[in-house]
Amino acid sequence: MTDADIATLWLTFRVASLATVLMLIFGTPLAWWLARTDSRWKGICNALVAMPLVLPPTVLGFYLLVLMGPNGPIGKFTSELGLGTLPFTFAGLVVASVLYSMPFVVQPLQASFSAIGRQPLEAAATLRASPLDTFFSVVIPLAKPGFMTAAILGFAHTVGEFGVVLMVGGNIPDRTRVVSVQIYNHVEALEYAEAHWLAGALMLFSFSVLLVLYSALKTHPVAHQLK
Repeated sequence: MTDADIATLWLTFRVASLATVLMLIFGTPLAWWLARTDSRWKGICNALVAMPLVLPPTVLGFYLLVLMGPNGPIGKFTSELGLGTLPFTFAGLVVASVLYSMPFVVQPLQASFSAIGRQPLEAAATLRASPLDTFFSVVIPLAKPGFMTAAILGFAHTVGEFGVVLMVGGNIPDRTRVVSVQIYNHVEALEYAEAHWLAGALMLFSFSVLLVLYSALKTHPVAHQLK
């Protein structure tokens, strides 16, 4: 494995770790709202969250590139803030990864929150616990397997991205070149031995993630409902 391969693995780990943290921060209140609300907007929000599951990654990547480019509304906004534009930067790579992998975090959390039911919340209310205290003291401990599932799936899916990260991040060494793009580079250059090392590492990683996930689903009754 070359120094360039190791650099892509490290960059991929940084992108996936930061994206997973952001997805948990923004996805948790969204999943809680989707699990509890009867709003007429629930169907539209569910559809928007799940869209990356059915959209070709290049389609999402293309529109993100347009929106975050110098003539797009997000690009103009970030430029006015003095941040420049996001495409072909580490920050743009993280934003694109968050949007693309968000369903893999929101949907397990939503299922876990729904499985809790109203009884534990009503019991906390009788003890005069505030909604915020109830969420942190009751909901999060009961939904812990859901959080674990969401974090594992979100991280693993971000690691395996190709189309979106190539469209938004490009192929810049040490800045935006992630491991999936590096495998593509090796194959294009007919460097199959190097491609085998990286592809084999990803296969081993994917198997390990699924093994941990299904072991957790077997162990925790609440998470078992997510299967």
